[in-house]
Amino acid sequence: MTLESDVLSPDEIQSLLTLATHRRAEAQRVIQSAHIADAWATVDATTVSVGSLRMGLLMKHRDIDFHIYGDTISMEKARKAMSILAQHPAIHDVSVIDLIDTDEHCVPCHAFYRDDVGVDWQLDMIYILRGSTYDDYFERMADAIQAVLTPEMRATILHLKNRTPDSLKIMGVEYYQAVIRDGVRTMSDFEAWRKANPITGILHWIPEIPARQN
Repeated sequence: MTLESDVLSPDEIQSLLTLATHRRAEAQRVIQSAHIADAWATVDATTVSVGSLRMGLLMKHRDIDFHIYGDTISMEKARKAMSILAQHPAIHDVSVIDLIDTDEHCVPCHAFYRDDVGVDWQLDMIYILRGSTYDDYFERMADAIQAVLTPEMRATILHLKNRTPDSLKIMGVEYYQAVIRDGVRTMSDFEAWRKANPITGILHWIPEIPARQN
């Protein structure tokens, strides 16, 4: 392994990128097996991938994030879709939370999928009223991050995620902002960055995409 003061070697960068590709393929198999989009289609809702899976930055924490959009939303519709999802033998610990009357106008829905080797994947499905506050926001964030990432930045983010203790909950956007905007490259620098940049609530940050040169 590299010393904490060193940059990642080309071999380590390639190894991390390969692992992320493998993790993304695993996640896609979970999604297809669980028929997530089909369950939500029964209530006329559209399923969109967001978060680390969309960006190819899924690493140690097997969290798969979706925004589920409906022209109208209700707890009845959310419970119907989740009850269909829960019929899958690999799905367990289903939960539905009513936040329809908040500024977010959403219903956070969660479940776990236990794969063939006994590993749990967390499925986070945020059922959102189309046209409300966060409609398309996290998709734009993910796509902007994708646009500015270099292979070295991507590998650094994966490296930091891999080194984060399982007991520590860190939002993905913290890694992205620290590495992309502020040049963080080591775990010790990331720890210092987090102390200097405490987060409360949702972190609103989308990197600026440089204009293309003609």
